[in-house]
Amino acid sequence: MFAAILDTCVLWPSLQRDFILSMAAEGLYRPLWSEAILGELRRHEELKLLGRGVEAEESQRRSDYLIMKMRTNFDDALVTGWGPLEGSYGLRDPNDEHVVAAAVVGGAGGIVTDNFKHIQPEKVPAHIKVLHPAEFAADTADVDPLRAAYALHTLAGRLRNPPRTPAEILVLLESRYAMHDVAEILAPHV
Repeated sequence: MFAAILDTCVLWPSLQRDFILSMAAEGLYRPLWSEAILGELRRHEELKLLGRGVEAEESQRRSDYLIMKMRTNFDDALVTGWGPLEGSYGLRDPNDEHVVAAAVVGGAGGIVTDNFKHIQPEKVPAHIKVLHPAEFAADTADVDPLRAAYALHTLAGRLRNPPRTPAEILVLLESRYAMHDVAEILAPHV
């Protein structure tokens, strides 16, 4: 099964994260991340909630809950032992070296990120593709459009505030995250 490191910038937008992880839950790929990625996600999620007016204690609780759910639902996603490789790749931003190091140690075939400024594909080992989230989502959905559509339906069933239909989610994925190919692949199935 294809394994991919999901960078923090991919996991931070809630709907994008939920769709991409819903496809993983359907067995379309194996997600990977490191403690560093989860730590960044926890901090950014908490700041996002604070910015939306959620009280500090509640923001922290929700952020912790998100990380706990990710760990529980994908208990084989955590990559450890990448520390010795950090600093080996000559990235523009040394703070992003952990992403590439975790991809190598985790046996990932891809790094999903929209941070091409700091994670330059030419600096990443050749056997690991650096993929934009929209490209990754389309490639993943195209593997089995029916299972990807089921993931979309499952996601729609979880959304309560506000509730969304699978078709409405596709529109949002397309407008917010430029997932035009995903919409084209899945539209016949929703």
